Amino acid sequence: MTPPVRSVYTQGDAPSADLPSLQVLAPSRGRDGRSLPVAASSVMASARGQSYATTNAAPGSFSSQLRPATSHDGRLRPDFDTHAIIVGNDSSVTTEQRQADLQDQIEKETKIKIGSENLLEALNAKNAKNTKDQRSQVEDQLNISNRKIAQLRLGLAAEIQRAKDIKSPPADAQSRLSYLFRRNLSRSPSRHVAKKEDEKEDEETESPTFVLAEILQALEASGLQPEYYLERANSLVDLFKRHPTLKFDLAWSIFGLRMQTMLMSDSREVVAAAYRVMRYSFTDRKSLQIIRGLHTDYLVILSLVKESKASVEREQALKFVRAFLDVKGGVEEISRAVIRIIVAVAEHTDDRLRNIAILTLTEVLVKKPLLLVSAGGMGTLTDALGEGNYHAAESVGSSFLYLLETPRQRKFLRSGQELESPFAMFTDTSASQGHMHEEKLKANAKVIASLLRSWSGLLALSTSNFLAIRSLLMSMEIPVPHVRNILLELLFDILRIKPPSWSSSFLAGRRLTTYGRVTNLKNPSDKDPSSASTDDKTNKWNLLEHYVSAVLAVFLQAGLVPALLKAEEEPLTLPLKRKTTLLLGEVLKMANELLPPSWSASLQVLPQLLQSAAKFHTEDRFVAIGTIYQVDSVNRTLYRSGPTTVNTSKTSTANATTVASRQTDPSKVQAAMQMDETQFRNMMVDTQVLNTVSFQKWRWDLILNMIEGPLLNAKRLDEAMKATKFVHRLLGFYRPFKFRFSEVKNTKPNQRYVRAGCALIHTLLQNTEGVRYLSDSKFIRQLAECLSHFDRMSGLTSESPMFQVERMNETLTSGYFALLGALTKDTKGIHILERWRVLNMFYHIIELNDRDDLIRTLLSNMDYTLDGHLRIIISKAMTSCSKDIRIFSTRLLRKYATKAMQSTESTGVAEWAIRLLVTQLYDPEVEVCEVAIKILEEACNQKDSLEFVVKCRPALDHLGEIGAPLLLRFLSTSVGYHYLDGLDYITREMDDWFLGRNDTYVALIEASMARALADIPEKPQQQSSYDDTPENPEYGIVPPHFYRELTRTKEGCKLLRQKGHFDEFAATIRDFATENDDAETILKVKGCLWAVGNVGSMDLGAPFLEGSDVVKWIVQIAETSEVMSLRGTAFYVLGLISRSLHGQEILLEYGWDGVVNEFGDSLGFCLPFDFQRLFSMAPWAAKSEPMSWNRKAGVKVAITDPDPINARILKLTTDLGNTVLAKKAANDLQAIKAKKATGFTKPSMFHKVMQILEAHHFRLPACRFVLDLFDKRVLPQIVLEEEEQEADEADESSESSSGSSSGSGSESGSESDSMDARPTSADGVPDVP
Repeated sequence: MTPPVRSVYTQGDAPSADLPSLQVLAPSRGRDGRSLPVAASSVMASARGQSYATTNAAPGSFSSQLRPATSHDGRLRPDFDTHAIIVGNDSSVTTEQRQADLQDQIEKETKIKIGSENLLEALNAKNAKNTKDQRSQVEDQLNISNRKIAQLRLGLAAEIQRAKDIKSPPADAQSRLSYLFRRNLSRSPSRHVAKKEDEKEDEETESPTFVLAEILQALEASGLQPEYYLERANSLVDLFKRHPTLKFDLAWSIFGLRMQTMLMSDSREVVAAAYRVMRYSFTDRKSLQIIRGLHTDYLVILSLVKESKASVEREQALKFVRAFLDVKGGVEEISRAVIRIIVAVAEHTDDRLRNIAILTLTEVLVKKPLLLVSAGGMGTLTDALGEGNYHAAESVGSSFLYLLETPRQRKFLRSGQELESPFAMFTDTSASQGHMHEEKLKANAKVIASLLRSWSGLLALSTSNFLAIRSLLMSMEIPVPHVRNILLELLFDILRIKPPSWSSSFLAGRRLTTYGRVTNLKNPSDKDPSSASTDDKTNKWNLLEHYVSAVLAVFLQAGLVPALLKAEEEPLTLPLKRKTTLLLGEVLKMANELLPPSWSASLQVLPQLLQSAAKFHTEDRFVAIGTIYQVDSVNRTLYRSGPTTVNTSKTSTANATTVASRQTDPSKVQAAMQMDETQFRNMMVDTQVLNTVSFQKWRWDLILNMIEGPLLNAKRLDEAMKATKFVHRLLGFYRPFKFRFSEVKNTKPNQRYVRAGCALIHTLLQNTEGVRYLSDSKFIRQLAECLSHFDRMSGLTSESPMFQVERMNETLTSGYFALLGALTKDTKGIHILERWRVLNMFYHIIELNDRDDLIRTLLSNMDYTLDGHLRIIISKAMTSCSKDIRIFSTRLLRKYATKAMQSTESTGVAEWAIRLLVTQLYDPEVEVCEVAIKILEEACNQKDSLEFVVKCRPALDHLGEIGAPLLLRFLSTSVGYHYLDGLDYITREMDDWFLGRNDTYVALIEASMARALADIPEKPQQQSSYDDTPENPEYGIVPPHFYRELTRTKEGCKLLRQKGHFDEFAATIRDFATENDDAETILKVKGCLWAVGNVGSMDLGAPFLEGSDVVKWIVQIAETSEVMSLRGTAFYVLGLISRSLHGQEILLEYGWDGVVNEFGDSLGFCLPFDFQRLFSMAPWAAKSEPMSWNRKAGVKVAITDPDPINARILKLTTDLGNTVLAKKAANDLQAIKAKKATGFTKPSMFHKVMQILEAHHFRLPACRFVLDLFDKRVLPQIVLEEEEQEADEADESSESSSGSSSGSGSESGSESDSMDARPTSADGVPDVP
């Protein structure tokens, strides 16, 4: 525990011992010990006396006010209220009484605070010299009040939380009385918190069915104000939210009638509220059918066709329809008539609901494409995809890609060219001006990029000899700067090129020859020399790069390089020319890394430019020569700055060691150490350390150079320590009690002070005199004293300790731990810490329960390379601290566990870290175990580390799926194989993978690839920078596969051959290679493909590939399968097979070429020699049979009527869908309406008009116009089913009678649910009696 810090209260503020236990919960009310100025004390006293005067009542009697009573002698005594009676010697206090008591004290402290503020304001207004002391005293009182208010509020919050647990009246008399009277607890408005808690308790104990009955009964009233119904409807929604199961017990006869009444209201808000309530009442498909029986289809249509001023009603109506999609099978209950109206809304460009309508149509397209196609929504979605106005067009593109997946779904895309609509705006030269055009182009560029991030999109856009891609590249010739700029950005995005760090300066016009520093840029492949340098490359296979290689090949085939060279020759602006040059250099670099030599060899010489440069009789050759020079310069700079496109480049492995050796050039350090005395003194003077004590004026760059250079020379260090005050002043700057370093703000630029301090300590530790000087300095002594304030054993306390939370966050105080960490890197530094008992304090600091931040900072800055106390301290933190600290300290071991094993010592740092991590596998918290598993899995990339982990014999059965990846890694060595075989793990896991885990693996790897291609930016890490967490999870990497790990050893191959699983996989691929419909079979084939690919990727897997013709079938799937994702899977699997030398030889036989680096190692990328074979797709024809609705027959029935005027109305309604006849038809309908035709008052006619609106495509204004013609009384007759009476009274034909009676049933317009419940004949025409 933390040692008791000296209290901030004076003696008089401490709680008195003779006060009752009632007052121990919060700071005391007595303030007699405060030394206020005379004026202040008089003001306070008078204010307190007026505000808190109470009547003196006898103990135990009921007090009229909930105020603390004061006895005659002026001391506070316990107050007893009406809500709790203390019986006998029982001094327990109820939670309500404690809340009231805390509220009282908060009120008192608030008034004292206000008084102090007023007094301080008055004192500030005076300029008298003697007010300074008074001001400081009042400020102290104000700070004390603020602290006490904060403490009291925390106590009150805890009491309120405790009160929530009380569900029923307690058993004892005192508590029961308190419980019964809790509603009258507070008379003061300041106690609203308690009231809210009571309300919450009431809500928890309410009877939901009783409340529901009350609300429904209240809604029965008619003729009241809309606010009345809105309030009840909102209460009903809140009830459904609080009790989600209540909607399963609804009495639909009553509930439906109330909702119908509200939906027929004249108030738009009431109608909207009804839609909202019904939305929350959905449970399953049956409930949707019951709701549709209330004629909601007609009501929704009438709401959606209203003008935009009825926005609330229209929005809720559309949300009501969207709620159908959230119910399982709910899309089957959406009628085509409703979809027709939503299509009309989506086509209306000025409608504010347009975006949500398009989104709804997109979801319908995925869930039931037949419904959307029959309602004419495909054209609307195609327009939304390519017009550039709809901001979520990528989601529309995703729905089209979903349909492209299988031939059965593909037929719904009538033209097959829907995906090409975003390309149209790039090739349209007529409207290439203006800001709006640029914004639309950017939106379309995003859509194109998203389409090219999936196999379905890439294959669909590569049909017709890459027509769409070629049109995009040809639009580079359009002489409009923003068009070309967006195209170049699009190509950077599609090819996933991350511009190098120097690209912004290059694009701004600086010459590449100024980038001498590029040669020293940090190479991503470089690591700490002591860390693992021989990672097992077979553990990080990047499928994303394989996909990018295919995309690059497509663009090169479509003419990317000629298009870029033409753009180079005709630059519109200089920045565009430079951007084109940079892209060209990146493309050539990628082609060299990702494509087979047969592809990249001819590209690298840029034949088109060389031909132009060789034409000496033309002026164009100068442009060509300049371009060649620029591209060559960019290429050389890209090469020097390391791999920017891929992780496994052909050259990065070759020059990794040379670059690493270049980085730390010892010659410069040696030269600096050899500096002569004159130079050294001049440099020391230049630092300004000797001239001034103000550290802001010191030149810290020179100081750092001196520390890391000349001061490493013993003679120069001795001179700096003894002959000058240089080292003395530097160390003095870091002394805690000088409050210089510790008061500097914690900002990024100020971290240089921390770096300089660490370098100084490192330099001093290299010299015996430096060690003695450091050991005797006040710096370490004062730092130890600051740490002792948090050591409960030291007995030292401080009112404002150095390492308090505010200081640690806001100043460089936390940097002291970095300085201590610099000491722990050397044995001499550790001896200094032991001398001043600092390590003892560390033991006690990690036991603090309330200072996780301090423990984190301490643990993260120490160095655990040396064996000693620090290793014991971190192991103690990993086992005995809080969960967060255990996770944090486990992560800190990552950089030690992943270092190379030390064969000479048995207790190397890697071995120590691995042993500790194995211990963490038995932590009671699963999160801790998961972190340890991930680090151990990373450590197992080295064979030595893997064998050492196996030697530790960790038991992972209790972790289940979390431990599976680590156990899989054990299989890759013979030692691990025998260990797992002894546990009977291998046979069980093998059967598990064969029977089902293969299919799960497919879902895992496809999700990883989708996430990698989606290019979603990672959320910023909330943890501090010193938390050594592993990098963000890498997506697109091949996950560990059981059969791959099994094939790494001869024993595993023998078992695989005995079990015969590989032959089973090959047989499944052979039998179902042409499957294109059954989803379960396709998933099975994908699982078998991944299993075969993982086995074939290992050198020991070659005999399995030799013994079967499975590669031939995989190649056939990759080139001819009609299932897009299956093609992609086969393409990736061929890349895995090409990773083994034998696999490459087999692929060559089938016409596929692999990529190797300069050492002959395979990189896992392969492409067919005949590239068109990979993208050959049989064109499909849209089949209209399943989409037919027999609508001609249906409409023929709808537009017939024995009454000639009614027949005329129906004919004119049909003509409204014709743009040529629409105006005349509207005028004629208006004329008929003016003559008060009876057709507009008959429900039967309304049904027929609705059937026509469902059958044809109408604009939204036309729908609104024709429905507004009908009398207002028609809808209530239909909804309330009063049309039967009207049908009996009217003298109509049998067809009309049939039409009117149909309204009482379901009025769905989809092909599965006909317009009404009438029986239909075989040809789909409703039977007419």
